[in-house]
Amino acid sequence: MSERVIADFVGEFFLTDMDRDDPVSGRIVMSPKRLVLVSDDRKVTIPTDAMFDIAVGHVPPEMRAFFSDSVTIAYRDGNQRRMAVIEGDSDTVDKFATVLFKAQLNGQEATVQHPARRGGRVVDSPVTKARLAVDTGTLSFSGPDTEFTIELATVTDFEKESRTLAGETRPALSVSHVPEMTTLVSVVALPSERVMNLLGRYFRLEYSDIVEGLEDISLSDDEVQVLVAIYSAGEGVDPLDVVSADASQTTMVLNGLREKDLIADSDVGTVLTPKGRVVVNSRLEEVNA
Repeated sequence: MSERVIADFVGEFFLTDMDRDDPVSGRIVMSPKRLVLVSDDRKVTIPTDAMFDIAVGHVPPEMRAFFSDSVTIAYRDGNQRRMAVIEGDSDTVDKFATVLFKAQLNGQEATVQHPARRGGRVVDSPVTKARLAVDTGTLSFSGPDTEFTIELATVTDFEKESRTLAGETRPALSVSHVPEMTTLVSVVALPSERVMNLLGRYFRLEYSDIVEGLEDISLSDDEVQVLVAIYSAGEGVDPLDVVSADASQTTMVLNGLREKDLIADSDVGTVLTPKGRVVVNSRLEEVNA
């Protein structure tokens, strides 16, 4: 492959049109334009723009006996829909999934409205064009008339919906996030249904890593007060300086929040973890609703 290689590793793969029931060992090589799967007796090339779905960790039922840490790619081969399941060690699969999504999404021209709502109120922001850049935990948009970043740790909700943007009704992603103390809703539309679906997949994958297990977290009023105080005063402050409560009681609350992985101690002081930011942002969303 003479193109720039962005992934190259040895693993196992299975293709739906293989004349066998078990995966084969081989080399997985990817450039921004194509994915190449090579075994001893087979070479398959999948163009990047033929991929219409990417699932991480989901394995078709008939292949669950063979795969654990995997990426499943659905793609079109002429008029046929096919599927490739690729397995490697856990770290490799995570990195490969990120590479796949970046190859699909980076540089896409997006139609955006930012913000479409501010604190629950509709905002008459212009609809503009911007280039999308994907990085770990962030979506950044840059264009002649707008520039903003959505940190996934500040997101409280997102949904796919039909929106009329620049006089055209199209599928879009509506993202509620709290970059500071006010809830914003940003609307993002990409040029095709295919890449919109992949953006939704990426969003769910990254966001699920943060919110996993949040449903089981219960918080007392004191814990919510401390979390919001840390958030409002700025991470790195001493919570005992900003919480108007008995120091010994606050210390007990802080210890409980550490055990729930909502705050952590860093070189600059006490900070919210990504999970803690999501919890606080959800509480602010409830207040602003």
